[in-house]
Amino acid sequence: MIPLNPQARLMVPDGMDGPAALRRTTHLGIGAHQDDLEFMAFHGILACYDSADRWFGGVTVTDGRSSSRAGPFKDWTDAQIAAERIREQEAAAVIGQYAFMAQLGFDSAAVRAAGQSAVRAAGQSAVRDDLRHLLEMARPETVYLHNLADKHDTHVGCALRSLEAIRQLPKADRPQRVYGCEVWRDLDWLVDNEKSTLPVSARPELARALNEVFATQIAGGKRYDLAVLGRRAANATFGHAHASDQETAVQWAMDLTPLALDDDLDPLAYATGFIDRLKADVAARLRRFL
Repeated sequence: MIPLNPQARLMVPDGMDGPAALRRTTHLGIGAHQDDLEFMAFHGILACYDSADRWFGGVTVTDGRSSSRAGPFKDWTDAQIAAERIREQEAAAVIGQYAFMAQLGFDSAAVRAAGQSAVRAAGQSAVRDDLRHLLEMARPETVYLHNLADKHDTHVGCALRSLEAIRQLPKADRPQRVYGCEVWRDLDWLVDNEKSTLPVSARPELARALNEVFATQIAGGKRYDLAVLGRRAANATFGHAHASDQETAVQWAMDLTPLALDDDLDPLAYATGFIDRLKADVAARLRRFL
């Protein structure tokens, strides 16, 4: 029995018992919305695909409601679009051979809640509790989150709730590596020696298949499927000015491991530190040529 909120939905593509499916997980992605995992955590999916001893588990925190609707979906109700997004996410879990796919069904406000009121605090706590229960059972080695400089409010809230859940675990049970990944802000601006490089050149057909599942988001003219692949290719080429490309596709990530291991480290100071170091890098380069 996995203690999750009543709206949560757990799916195991190969039919294994739920707790056992969680326990085999080595790589875990926690995304705010249906499709975030495939766009940001492909490195983990790829690491586990066709492996006997590595398994990628997926968690989508929100319910898929209030999504934009266009093209063939423009007249759908909120309930219809939410149900279809859930179905799409489960289809991606089958294609990607996930250990499990948990969709927690929270609304975005609960994920973003900053605790200014009792209602918001309760929503925040419920999200954090579900994430903690999943992390306790899965005990993954590697976790993929949204990065703290993402410009989507729900993505930032999801990353913070996830870090809070990780910090509630005994230190011995916390993941060895936590990555903050690209979605609604790329990370090519990180100073080079602070970029976590996630090569994703292998199995381009799998990347395309996963991205193309999410027709509800693509049909209205937002070609996320092409944009994600383009970003990965651009990262591979523009990452190094004076060296031949070693990969055809790369994702950058912000290393969030220190925040997962040190409870006294402030997420705001940690995130803005990357920006301060970028500013110093730009200033130093300009000064050399003024």
